[in-house]
Amino acid sequence: MNPKVKRSCPSCGLEAGGEKKERGNPISVQLFPPELVEHIVSFLPVKDVVALGQTCHYFHEVCDAEGVWRRICRRLSPRIRDQGSGARPWKRAAILNYTKGLYFQAFGGRRRCLSKSVAPMLAHGYRRFLPTKDHVFILDYVGTLFFLKNALVSSTLGQIQWKRACRYVVLCRGAKDFASDPRCDTVYRKYLYVLATREQQAVVGSTGSRACDCVEVYLQSSGQRVFKMTFHHSMSFKQIVLVGQETQRALLLLTEEGKIYSLVVNETQLDQPRSYTVQLALRKVSRCLPHLRVTCMASNQSSTLYITDQGGVYFEVHTPGVYRDLFGTLQAFDPLDHQMPLALSLPAKVLFCALGYNHLGLVDEFGRIFMQGNNRYGQLGTGDKMDRGEPTQVHYLHRPIALWCGLNHSLVLSQTSDFSKELLGCGCGAGGRLPGWPKGSASFVKLHIKVPLCACSLCSTRECLYMLSSHDIEQCPAYRDLPASRVGGSPEPSQGAGAPQDPGGTAQACEEYLSQIHSCPTLQDRMEKMKEIVGWMPLMAAQKDFFWEALDMLQRAASGGGPGTSTPES
Repeated sequence: MNPKVKRSCPSCGLEAGGEKKERGNPISVQLFPPELVEHIVSFLPVKDVVALGQTCHYFHEVCDAEGVWRRICRRLSPRIRDQGSGARPWKRAAILNYTKGLYFQAFGGRRRCLSKSVAPMLAHGYRRFLPTKDHVFILDYVGTLFFLKNALVSSTLGQIQWKRACRYVVLCRGAKDFASDPRCDTVYRKYLYVLATREQQAVVGSTGSRACDCVEVYLQSSGQRVFKMTFHHSMSFKQIVLVGQETQRALLLLTEEGKIYSLVVNETQLDQPRSYTVQLALRKVSRCLPHLRVTCMASNQSSTLYITDQGGVYFEVHTPGVYRDLFGTLQAFDPLDHQMPLALSLPAKVLFCALGYNHLGLVDEFGRIFMQGNNRYGQLGTGDKMDRGEPTQVHYLHRPIALWCGLNHSLVLSQTSDFSKELLGCGCGAGGRLPGWPKGSASFVKLHIKVPLCACSLCSTRECLYMLSSHDIEQCPAYRDLPASRVGGSPEPSQGAGAPQDPGGTAQACEEYLSQIHSCPTLQDRMEKMKEIVGWMPLMAAQKDFFWEALDMLQRAASGGGPGTSTPES
C-alpha cells in the first residue's frame, strides 16, 4: 500500500512549490491522528528524526514525543528493559544506544585507519572504558561491566597485538566504578578492581538483606574473580583509583559525602587461596582538611590529584623525582609524609583534569586549559620544551571535550565551529602515537585521524589509540563565558580615547608567530613551522585542512617535486 499524499506545510497548506492550489484541498499531515504520525516517524533513522524535528513547530513536537523515542529505543536495543532515568528517559536511552561505540586506531603495521569494536547488545550506552594488557572493559549507564575479548594477531615485528574486540561477556552487574594499574603501559594491568553494590544477608536474628558496597578483584586475562572485600552498609562509595606499586597497592575510595578512604593490599598475594585482612582508614586529605568535599580523583603510580566541589585542586606526590618534575623544586617535599595534600593555585574553578606520569592538565569553568610539569618532549603544548612548575595556560586551545596525558605526550578532544570533532596532540611522536606527526610537536597540532561525531573520551596506550562514543542529552555544556575583564591576552586599555582592544590577543599572537617563522633558518623549517601555527589557530576543520594542503603544494613546488614547478623569487 503506497497512498499518494500531496506534500504541504502542516500549518499553511502550501504545496512543495510554495503556491497555494485553488482547486481541491491538499491533505495536511495534521489531519492524521497523532498516534499514527508518531508511529510512522518512529521508523525513521535517528538522525532523520532529529532533522525532521528541526523543520517546523509541529514536527518538533511530534519528533520530541516520548512515544516516538520509546519505539526507537526498543528497535535499537530490544533487550533493554530499564530505560534509565531523567526527565526524558526514552529519548536519552535511545540516543545513548544509537551513539555508543568504541573506536580504535592501531599504531603499528601498515594499515592505519579507524576501526570499531563489537557493540554489546545488552549495554545501555557507554559510560567508561579501560584497556588492559589483552582486552577492554566497558561500563554502561546501568552498572553492567562488559568484558570485550580481543582477537590477537601477530604483527610484522613479531609482537602480539590485538586486531579488534570480536566478542564479549558480562563480567559483573551492579558496578559503580573500576580501576587497574595506573601506569600508562597496559602490560602492568594484571588485575581489575571493581567497585560494586551487592545484596548481603542480614545479621543473625533479623530477616531480609541489605545493600553493601564491595571491591571485587578480577584477573584481566580470564575475568576470574580472585578477591573480594565487603564494607559496612553505612559506607557508600562512588569512585575508586589505585596508586603505588604491586606490593604496596593503595586503593583510594571516594564516598558520596566527599571523603577519601584508603586501604593497602599486596597484589602478589591476591591469587593465593587464603584469607587476607585489610584495614580501611581515612585519608590524610580528609582528615586534615575535613571541610573539603572531594568530587573526583585522578592518580598515577606515584601521585594523586583531588578536585573539590568548589573547584579547588589538591595534590599528593610520593616520589622526589616526580615532585621535582611537577613543581621544579624539592623545597616543600617531605619524604616522611607522602600524603600531605598540596594546594594548586588557579584563577578559576577546575572542572576536570588529566594526570600523566610527570605532567598534568587542568580545565577550568571557562574552558581554559592549564598544563604543568615536565616538558622535555613538548608534552605541555606551550610551544617550547621548558618545564613548568605551576599551571600554565595554553592560550590557543579552549573548551575541550576531553583531555588525556600520557607518559610523554598529551591529547585534546575538541569540537570545531561546524560541530565536527578533531583530535589534537603534542609531545613525543615516536611509535606513531601522534598520527601524522612522527617527529612530535611542542605545540598542539591536529592529528591525522577521523574522529567520531559523538566521541566523548579517549585513551592512548603503546599500541593503540582509543575513543569512546556515547552522547548523553542530560550532560549540558558546563563552561561559562569568560568576563571581558578577565580575557587572557587582552591588552590594558590605553589612556587615550577610543583605542580599539584586542580581546583575544590575536594581534600579539600573530606577531609572535611571525617572529617564530623568521627565526627558522631554512625554507623547509619555515614551512614546517607554518603548519604547526595553522594547527594552533582557532580555525574550522575545513580551513585548517585547506591551509595544510596549500602549504604541502607550495613545499613540493619549492623543492621541484611537483608538476609545473617554478623557482620562488625570494
